[in-house]
Amino acid sequence: MGPKGVLGLAGALIVVLLVLSSVFIIPETHRGVKLRFGELVQTDIQAGIHFKVPVIDQIREFDIRVLTMDLPSRQYLTIEKKPLDVDSYVAWKIRDVDQFYRATGGDERRAETLILSRVDNGLRDEFGVRTMHEVVSGQRDELMHALRDRANETAVKEFGIEILDIRVKAIEFPGAVSENVYRRMATERHKLAQEFRSRGQELAEGIRADADRQQTVTLANAFAEAEKTRGEGDGEAARIYAEAYGSNEEFYSFYRSLQAYEKTFAGKDDIMVIDSDSAFMKFLKDPAGAK
Repeated sequence: MGPKGVLGLAGALIVVLLVLSSVFIIPETHRGVKLRFGELVQTDIQAGIHFKVPVIDQIREFDIRVLTMDLPSRQYLTIEKKPLDVDSYVAWKIRDVDQFYRATGGDERRAETLILSRVDNGLRDEFGVRTMHEVVSGQRDELMHALRDRANETAVKEFGIEILDIRVKAIEFPGAVSENVYRRMATERHKLAQEFRSRGQELAEGIRADADRQQTVTLANAFAEAEKTRGEGDGEAARIYAEAYGSNEEFYSFYRSLQAYEKTFAGKDDIMVIDSDSAFMKFLKDPAGAK
């Protein structure tokens, strides 16, 4: 290849390099700004293929997707001057590329520092006008919404940043406060348990007394019914005996004598001295009981 061919190839290569260095692509998730000799000449460059002057122009790209930032744990005082350790995070995104670049120089770390400062001051103010109960449970959502609206208004106006959400991940008591709260909670639970125990004992005593009363009444009624039944049985037995005696006096006399003999001669060693002519012995002498 001759000198002209080499020069032509070199010229073509230079042209290709110039064309390539003149073209830049902005992704869908980004926006860009153009700097010329360090001075901002074009802002909010949309996604797509664009051209620039090689060497002279410089392109800066910024992610416009939603970004999250974990805030360092900070301690805030409630209206009762009780300290709380708070962990939170912020969701944000670039809303105005021009304003964002002018306020932060296109540095995301600088943007996060500015956001942290605004949110930190906002949390301190919001916690300072609420009680511990309100920030822990009662009004947490209301607190976060109010803080987000205030921080977003300032961030959009000053930094071109939109604050989408601010959330508290955890609220904890410092060590000494946690111990005091735990002891107070334990005391309250012990007191409540004692109240329940006392109520239970009182209720048990009432149930036991009622059961004893019912037992006494039931036993008295049963005894009265038994005595009534026994009396009726004795009366019926007496009536039957009377009828039996009246229908056959001789048989009844014989039956009663047999019962007397059974009770009298129950023991082997029993001795009884009696006249053989007595009325008690008449059925032993004569089964017919003749006198």
